[in-house]
Amino acid sequence: MAHQRVIGVDLGGTKILAGSIDHEGRVHERNEVRTPTSSQADLLEGLAAAIEQLVGGGIDALGVGIPSVIDRTSGRALGSNNIPLEDIALGDVLSERFGVPAALENDGNAAALAEWRLGAGRGAETMVMLTLGTGVGGGLVLDGALYRGWAELGHVVVIADGPPCQGNCTGRGHLEIVASGNAADRAAEELWGAGANAELLVERALEGAGDAVGALAGIGHLLGVGIGSFVNIFGPELVVIGGGFGIAAGEFLFPSALEAARRETTVEAARASLRIVEAALGTDAGLVGAGLVALEALAGER
Repeated sequence: MAHQRVIGVDLGGTKILAGSIDHEGRVHERNEVRTPTSSQADLLEGLAAAIEQLVGGGIDALGVGIPSVIDRTSGRALGSNNIPLEDIALGDVLSERFGVPAALENDGNAAALAEWRLGAGRGAETMVMLTLGTGVGGGLVLDGALYRGWAELGHVVVIADGPPCQGNCTGRGHLEIVASGNAADRAAEELWGAGANAELLVERALEGAGDAVGALAGIGHLLGVGIGSFVNIFGPELVVIGGGFGIAAGEFLFPSALEAARRETTVEAARASLRIVEAALGTDAGLVGAGLVALEALAGER
């Protein structure tokens, strides 16, 4: 298998990250571009262009992690919250364009797969993964196997009838609206006005600004409320946090998240043993997971 070359793609609401992945999950060449969100046609062209930059040496398969609900029977992306992708068999489209097998996975599931096999979750029988970026993605490992269902963990309700969720979601008070990078953008604007964003919020927190630290702790608290529900449902050995915002702000999010999650957890043993850890693969977890999905397709496992 060592000679096989696959490309993994992590398709997010803000950026498309593509990279060539070897059979051990190592990333070699990579290409990052902004995600076109004006239309589905523009999104597909942007995705293909990101891949084309890496195919010069030949590829054997593609794997794509998408922030979408996937129909496992038809392979169609049924709907996406933060990108214009709906009712399309994206794997078939990419396979036809590039002439190789192309497999899809939900982006949160892909990140969970990578962290479970190669990162912070190695050896875990049960694990929850949350990716905090433009939105909040989620993935689960249950009884030693990746759960390949919807796992829309970012859309658990943490504030009843709370603020409207973002993108195409019609819900209110979801984890995604209160614990994502977009939530940090709004917190920064409340502190410093239009144009302030999550990057500035984290930067000020790193400088020791109390208002920034407090805002991130508040986001962490709501993150922990959601995590507490996941612990009560799944009983994970650990919760892994990734995504661009999750990695950047982790040191300010995790303490209040752990406190809130332990408060919400009903089983004393789980409360005492609960761990919230940073993704060992960092912001590459989704990319590496997409590459692993491509390798599964080559091996006939999908």
